[in-house]
Amino acid sequence: MSEPPSIESSERHPGILVASGDWTLANAPQLLALLKAAPESARDIDGRDITRLDSAGALMLSRYAVKVGLGLATVDVKPEFQPLTGTVQAICENPPLVRHKDYGIRQMLGRMGYAVEDYTHETLALVGFLGLTLKTALGVALRPVRFRLTPTVHHMEQVGLDAVPLVMLLSFMVGAVIAFLGATVLRDFGAEIFVVELVGIAFLREFGVLLTAILLAGRTASAFTAQIGAMQSGEEIDAIRTLGLDPIELLVIPRLVALVVMLPLLTFLAMVSGIGGGMAVSVASLGLTPEMFITRLQEMIEVRHFWVGLSKAPLFAMVIALIGCLEGFQVKGTAQSVGERTTSSVVQSISIVILLDAFAALFFMEMDW
Repeated sequence: MSEPPSIESSERHPGILVASGDWTLANAPQLLALLKAAPESARDIDGRDITRLDSAGALMLSRYAVKVGLGLATVDVKPEFQPLTGTVQAICENPPLVRHKDYGIRQMLGRMGYAVEDYTHETLALVGFLGLTLKTALGVALRPVRFRLTPTVHHMEQVGLDAVPLVMLLSFMVGAVIAFLGATVLRDFGAEIFVVELVGIAFLREFGVLLTAILLAGRTASAFTAQIGAMQSGEEIDAIRTLGLDPIELLVIPRLVALVVMLPLLTFLAMVSGIGGGMAVSVASLGLTPEMFITRLQEMIEVRHFWVGLSKAPLFAMVIALIGCLEGFQVKGTAQSVGERTTSSVVQSISIVILLDAFAALFFMEMDW
């Protein structure tokens, strides 16, 4: 049988209200009437005589307790009703804080600060990893029997020989584009012949080594990170250490040596292919013969341009190899981490290669080399 809700003052304890009956949605009109007739204040509310209680009744009980200067937490109810009253109190009596509308400035500054901090940590980690690698390489140089020739040759094939078609094709196309644009601009001044100098100097000093480094940064750095990252996820790196082997000596040194050896060779091929693309456009569009192009290239281009471009290749190779291997060692053990570190290695490698090339260009220009 349903018992109507009520709340009355206690005869023994003045100021204490005693609630009883069914505080349910079916008795909503009576609950509203009790809420309107609530006194201005009370010392406490005793709800242990409530026989039935649902969410609507708990809400009305909360409003009643707040109206008399209390809260639902002060109301004593049966143990089976306490989870319900606690949930209602958390929703009704603890509303979320009203936050001012944010137009994205704080988030933008937060992302910028996080990025600066992350790049700082990455730079310090790269410098430390460089020192560790140089120390290990010195130990291998003092004991050549520890040098692993077979993995080095394997990585030289993957890094160098497998990349030859791609490097030569892209360099040829870029050389053709540069020659075409140069001819289009210089034709207005009657100086189409200077396309030879434009293509030769551009590829010998900058484009040959830069295109090759960017291609290997996307192709090789990501491969190094994925390979070492997969080993890190499979706990193979820990197994290597358990066997008493050095992961730097086993995994990093062969990859570093292979890239340092092959990047200058690929750079040379890129220079030749880029000049070949420029010569093809010059022969097709400017009426030059291959003999004329090669003769003017030999007469007007100094050898120092070739050495300036080639001197940057070992530095770029070290940067690409170190970043690719370091990001692989930083994989946390999940597939998502492997993907994130692979992306990070490509972005960092390309960014640092372009930045170093810009500083090198300024340095060689100031030195008049």
